[in-house]
Amino acid sequence: MDGDSYQSEKKRWLAGTYPASGEGEETFTTVSGEPVDPLYGPGDVSGLDYMRDLGFPGEYPYTRGIHPSMYRGRLWTMRQFSGFGTARETNERFKFLLGRGQTGLSVAFDMPTIMGRDSDDPMSEGEVGRCGVAIDSVVDMQTLFDGIPLDRITTSMTTNAPASILLAFYLVTGERQGVGFTDMGGTIQNDILKEYIAQKSWIFPPGPSLRIITDVMRFCASEVPRFNTISISGYHIREAGSTAAQELAFTLADGMAYVQAGIDAGMNVDEFAPRLSFFFNSHIDFFEEVAKYRAARRIWARVMKERFGARKEESLLLRFHTQTAGCSLTAQQPENNIMRTAYEGLAAVLGGTQSLHTNSMDEVLALPTEKSVEIALRTQQVIAFETGVANTIDPLAGSYYVEYLTDRLESEALAYFDEIEAEGGVLEAIEKGYFQRQIADASYRYQLEVERGERVIVGVNRFTHEDEKPDIELLKIDPSVEPEQIESLRAVRRERDGSAADTAASELRRTAEGSGNLMPAILECARAHMTQGEIVDVMKELFGEYRETPVY
Repeated sequence: MDGDSYQSEKKRWLAGTYPASGEGEETFTTVSGEPVDPLYGPGDVSGLDYMRDLGFPGEYPYTRGIHPSMYRGRLWTMRQFSGFGTARETNERFKFLLGRGQTGLSVAFDMPTIMGRDSDDPMSEGEVGRCGVAIDSVVDMQTLFDGIPLDRITTSMTTNAPASILLAFYLVTGERQGVGFTDMGGTIQNDILKEYIAQKSWIFPPGPSLRIITDVMRFCASEVPRFNTISISGYHIREAGSTAAQELAFTLADGMAYVQAGIDAGMNVDEFAPRLSFFFNSHIDFFEEVAKYRAARRIWARVMKERFGARKEESLLLRFHTQTAGCSLTAQQPENNIMRTAYEGLAAVLGGTQSLHTNSMDEVLALPTEKSVEIALRTQQVIAFETGVANTIDPLAGSYYVEYLTDRLESEALAYFDEIEAEGGVLEAIEKGYFQRQIADASYRYQLEVERGERVIVGVNRFTHEDEKPDIELLKIDPSVEPEQIESLRAVRRERDGSAADTAASELRRTAEGSGNLMPAILECARAHMTQGEIVDVMKELFGEYRETPVY
């Protein structure tokens, strides 16, 4: 049946058979607020060309997956985002997870570490080790990975403004294990643009921040070739309240800005693009999420080939990690979060993720307990080994609805790219508050829908209990963590070679004043046991601090 014939028959069905039962009057939308028709068919994807728009797995435009065999050849990497208290406590959690079948590590740092402040900084008081692990120097990093061979495990580190410093701590830790830089693999998030857009944990202004990022890209391309130098993150954009289309568009726009920055710094695109990776949210609207990942691969492949002239196949591949949606979890009836996470994890797998973190049911209330994090890991293992969804590649391809959604999300993303260009590009759009306003408006719309009961949240605005107090065990951070960490930090300062630390600081200052690559100087600071806060302070002297333009 051709598209015109289908549309004619669909109108007949909608006018007669569909409403005949007296049902079907309600209007439905995706979680992003997009209308959902009662039925999709050939006419809704009449412009789809199989080889042009889908192709085969492992072949351009990679809509159906970046690897020819996908999970039939190798399952996704199973990670659990972990970090709390001291490095020693988190090391124990890492070993617990690895012992239960986790295949990669993902480090959650505490807020002082994320903001580039030492644990004894007055601004750190009350936050040390609370929402992640406290890392002040390479000594902490060595403790964090004690007994974990860094040539046999890949590590993802979620940090942005001080990413270069924490990467240096990690590399020196591997060096002291006897592991060469070329044998170390993993990912450093290092995505400062989405900090200005959504998460707000910045230190330096955009210009110096992009210099640091391109220095990391250049250094790792030659010295640490197995490391992903940026994990371009839509996760935090979505957590801030964006729609799926906004997450897709803003994330890829950031990626394009990084590619352009690398080219402007004199690098060949094929020199660094193969080590760019992405990090997406998996929200609760199942089909919309699957379509989002498929659209992302197709858009990125075309942009890299047609706009940036990439020649290596590896430069065209959108490789991504996924984390299930923290913002979809509820404090009410937290056990329901196990089901939410399972469906979100399944969507990520059916969308072709390379790596997955499944949230724990209690993360809306506290950092997860061992019990809840084991359930979250087992969720991935059940998807992988029991459901059969990993046995065939892109099994939802050809679904009229999924292909329609994939096309629609691509179209919406392209429209956002035009708007961002009209604003003057990503950096100017950030300064003008474009992204912030778009996300705030989407978040406000969604919240109103929940409050009016138009969008059902089980256990929150429907199917509630009179007594909603959670009856689950929560992880509590011992108050002794902060003084213990501060004493450990001060011991590092007392026992290090002060002359070596001063020399390293001077070299970092000299490099920052010039145009040389900062990474070798930061590595020397790490080897000299300078603290993260001390390294950041040297760069603040030269680069300054960022202040956001208020958006109303």
